[in-house]
Amino acid sequence: MAKVELKQPIVQEIADQIKDAQSVVLVDYRGLTVEEDTQLRKQLREAGITYKVYKNTLMNFAFKGTDFESMSSLLEGPNAIAISKEDATAPARILAKFAKTADALELKAGVVEGTFYDAAGIKAIASVPSREELLSKFLGSIQSPITNLARVLNQIAEQGGGAAEAAPAADAETESN
Repeated sequence: MAKVELKQPIVQEIADQIKDAQSVVLVDYRGLTVEEDTQLRKQLREAGITYKVYKNTLMNFAFKGTDFESMSSLLEGPNAIAISKEDATAPARILAKFAKTADALELKAGVVEGTFYDAAGIKAIASVPSREELLSKFLGSIQSPITNLARVLNQIAEQGGGAAEAAPAADAETESN
């Protein structure tokens, strides 16, 4: 079998992985210990993110003609890619958090929802809360005024209830005079 025939399935695998991806982050993993790499892979797997090491030339072929082609110029040295099909910010968030404890991990670049970001951009994306966090904050901000309104109405009802009982008694006094 020719080398090209052996490599074509791998290029196709990469292309299939990135086809419907929300985001792809490219990292240099040189210097990570086996323990650190295992921890990183576990965290990414739990978040539903695919993390793999491929040859740069194979990634380059797979990236051609896609939104991820802008990362081709950074394919030098050992690289790994983290691919998320659901949460666009998850790979950047997890990798940036892990890079704080593992100095050897270097964020190179990424494409999030079709937009290319350099290392600084990926770090900025990492600070964006997850979709679930944003939804819970949104619901909390909606729920807070409703809760406050319910408390105010309850207090008015309690105070109004006491005033309403006193009013008929005062009316009864004026009628008897």
